[in-house]
Amino acid sequence: MALNYKGFTLGIEEEYMVVDPETRELKSHEQKIVQEGQKVIKDKVKAEMHQAVVEVGTDICQDIDEAYRDVSTLRKTIGDIARGLGFGMGAAGTHPFSHWERQLITDHIRYNEIVNELQEAARSNLIFGLHVHVGMETREMANHIANSTRYFLPHIYALSTNSPFWEGRSTGYKSFRTKVFDKFPRTGIPDAFESIEAYDNYVKLLIKTNCIDNAKKIWWDLRVHPFFNTVEFRICDVPMTVDETIAIAALFQAICARIYMLRSKNLNFIQYSRALLNENKWRASRYGVDGYLIDFGKEEEVNTRALIYELLDFIDPVIDHLGSRHRIAYVHKMLEGGTGADRQLAVFEKTKSLTAVVDYIQAQYMAGI
Repeated sequence: MALNYKGFTLGIEEEYMVVDPETRELKSHEQKIVQEGQKVIKDKVKAEMHQAVVEVGTDICQDIDEAYRDVSTLRKTIGDIARGLGFGMGAAGTHPFSHWERQLITDHIRYNEIVNELQEAARSNLIFGLHVHVGMETREMANHIANSTRYFLPHIYALSTNSPFWEGRSTGYKSFRTKVFDKFPRTGIPDAFESIEAYDNYVKLLIKTNCIDNAKKIWWDLRVHPFFNTVEFRICDVPMTVDETIAIAALFQAICARIYMLRSKNLNFIQYSRALLNENKWRASRYGVDGYLIDFGKEEEVNTRALIYELLDFIDPVIDHLGSRHRIAYVHKMLEGGTGADRQLAVFEKTKSLTAVVDYIQAQYMAGI
């Protein structure tokens, strides 16, 4: 049977930081960038909880090249508008030295509710992520693929690490962003659900008992989307450049297609517990691609880069079907040149200046477009 790989459509959301060109601090744009952006790209740009954040989202893209064009256009459009209004733009998981206490919250009923409920955890949640949606033929298949792809989340997260600094300090982590986000409820790598009905029942129970008002308040590292037929990957820091974003999105798409291919042959990937997977997530957060992850099959530590090369071998059978080989090839460059975190740390090592790090982040925002 010929498998249909056309169904694995892509949607990509990125969160950008708005920078004051003089102080290099985060700066509220009073939603001016969003208002101007909506005149050009409609609802593909929206406000976030903090006023120094701009969120963009692509259309539903049929393949990775379409996603590349869409993300490039969004970055360029928002960058041009911001510059015209006297702001800078950047993409990193955290701002190197801005303090959240000085940043304004967007006045919106949803954000007011979240701040009212989560208090300091919400106010301090000044972070920037990447969300990748991969289209699924059914919600049952989405649940199956979400269960199986959990294993690979730390590998790809390690590649995306781009937040080594927090409030003016080098944190010792390659991605401190998730440490900030961990203060929220319903975060992290989820458990596996034996069926889509089990997942739906979990959501219904939380709504019935006033834990949440809808499933969008489930902030896991991946989830079967509550309203669309997609698996949504939410673990990654926003990458510094468009090429990194696209390589990571292509990896997520390819892993989904590979699990689907195995399923069509009545094969499955081994399910590991949340407790074990979280060990690897912690290591990825701390060391990026320079550490070791646990290979649970072998029950031993393995160099993270070696595991990423193994992952590339694992997805190789599907990437020509998806037309993404040239985008996934960029992963080799990421491993050679270092992640966003590695490059931020290198600039800081050389200059001893966090201002120089912010300048580098801003310069990279349009790189490769």
